[in-house]
Amino acid sequence: MTVAPYRTWVVIAAPPETVYPYFTRPEAILTWMGDYAVLDAAPGGVFSLDINGVPVRGRYLQLDPPHRLLISWGHAGSAVLPPGSSTVEITLTPIPEGTRVTIEHRDLPPEQATQHAIGWPHFLTRLATAATGHDPGPDPFAHTTPATTDPDPPPAPGHPSTTECRSMA
Repeated sequence: MTVAPYRTWVVIAAPPETVYPYFTRPEAILTWMGDYAVLDAAPGGVFSLDINGVPVRGRYLQLDPPHRLLISWGHAGSAVLPPGSSTVEITLTPIPEGTRVTIEHRDLPPEQATQHAIGWPHFLTRLATAATGHDPGPDPFAHTTPATTDPDPPPAPGHPSTTECRSMA
């Protein structure tokens, strides 16, 4: 059983072409969310992001730069939200103020809905700061989120289209 899709948005004072790489480049995504990333931004490519000890694992399902991404999403080692069991659709819409980034997270189990409804607005606020060239600073959630003890190992480094990056914060 899943809950209704969770939807939220943020306005970022930058064009979609500037914001889009913050979902596809490890060094960019780590400025606003997570501390370890392996990303292969191609259909079927790896989406592996450790967010404050939570190993998010999925795949890029669809990419339409710089307008839209569809990513499968789940947590390694979780029976409640296993890797790839939910999807996140990210839509970047140009507006006079810059870009409206809309997140729609689908197929979340009830046990995870509240946590994601807190997390997405928090991280989108950090994205709005990072995508305009500013440092969002240390993530305050990093001190309050319990770490997962058994994350999946990342995909093999050195895959020609996979980029790996670890935050030094």
